[in-house]
Amino acid sequence: MTGPSAAHPFLWFEREAEEAARFYVSLLPDSQITEIETQDGKPFIVSFTLSGIPYTALNGGPHYVLTPAFSFAVTCDGQAEVDRLWSALTEGGQALQCGWLTDRFGVTWQIVPRQFFELRKAGTPAQTAAVMEAMMKMVKFDAAALEAAFEGAKGG
Repeated sequence: MTGPSAAHPFLWFEREAEEAARFYVSLLPDSQITEIETQDGKPFIVSFTLSGIPYTALNGGPHYVLTPAFSFAVTCDGQAEVDRLWSALTEGGQALQCGWLTDRFGVTWQIVPRQFFELRKAGTPAQTAAVMEAMMKMVKFDAAALEAAFEGAKGG
């Protein structure tokens, strides 16, 4: 290795590294498989980018499992993008709470509309609290409901 040191996430899968990486790069722009290393003729290490950020996935066997302690956080431009990613990622996976889900490969994701962050910063303390309270009741984010909570707390 030459050049400066670089850090990036490294994910351990039992045997689905290539399948997971191919699925993930199909979902986000500026994403691609960059290399697949094989061992005994089978995919072993898969290098890929998601939205331009490098990741590595390993087919390491059943010794370790993924947990929600690591998650992909995706900030979406609007409800349609939230809905598209949520639908794709929950297929065979599990919806959690507050915009979190675990996909069919065991990787946890946070699918959040940009409005959530914007509303939390834009208003009064009462509006921020209303947005947070609305979010805590959601499984999948609902941008319109967040905006309604924000507007409903005006003057409060």
